[in-house]
Amino acid sequence: MGRLARSYALFVASLRVLRAHKGLAWFPVLAGIAGLLVAGVFLTPAFFTAHVQTGDVRPTAGTYLLLAAFYLVSAFVAIFFNAALISQADLALRGDGGLPGVGTGLAAAGRRWPALLGWAGLSATVSLVLRTIEERLGFLGSIVSGLVGLAWRLTTFLVLPVVMLEGAGVRGSVKRSVELFRRTWGENVVGNAGIGLIGFVISLAGYAVLLLAGFLLGGTATVFVCLGLALVWTVLVAIFTTTLTGIYQAALYRYAADGVVAGEFASVDFGAAFRER
Repeated sequence: MGRLARSYALFVASLRVLRAHKGLAWFPVLAGIAGLLVAGVFLTPAFFTAHVQTGDVRPTAGTYLLLAAFYLVSAFVAIFFNAALISQADLALRGDGGLPGVGTGLAAAGRRWPALLGWAGLSATVSLVLRTIEERLGFLGSIVSGLVGLAWRLTTFLVLPVVMLEGAGVRGSVKRSVELFRRTWGENVVGNAGIGLIGFVISLAGYAVLLLAGFLLGGTATVFVCLGLALVWTVLVAIFTTTLTGIYQAALYRYAADGVVAGEFASVDFGAAFRER
């Protein structure tokens, strides 16, 4: 099985799990709703604490404090719901009679909130440092930030499964994720990227249909309707790919940690997809 074929097989396997347990898609939906609420809570007062002059908005110390809090809480919200998703995806993959549920997932993530908050703080800090490097070093900074960011995402890809399924803290989870990455490194990168690539293709297909419809029908009202539908389509694809990625994380963790191939992934040649290094 070639790399592209295996990537597609991993995508299809994740899709089968989602089709069998459609409720897993609620976690990205709830994350989006919570993210909007957090934005309203922090960004609205951040605007009013700034000095607003003609054509210029100058942030104050209070504004920076609110923005920093927004950055941390937003990261925590995204990580919390992703962790809840992973816990229930693992339950679905085990197939031992347990049924995944939204309440069960939120409760599982709630029990691990200190570690999740710590991971959110570390992730937000790394992202901020990389962004600072990119802004200050220009083109070279973009290259350095991109390479370091990619390495960071790959080596910490299994942090949340380790937190949720092993009960480790932040430091232990990072070390464990790096260990699992080294132990079963291979075309997992291709498989993970495959979900994003297919999501990108689906997005483009939807935009193409809407663009064609707008061109054929014409009219200002049609353009605005197509723009609204494009926004909705973007949100739906994001929910879809986020859910599949969470399922894939759980499956990859089980194989990397226990050598267990979940039933829905039995058709994928994991032995070749995750070669020992």
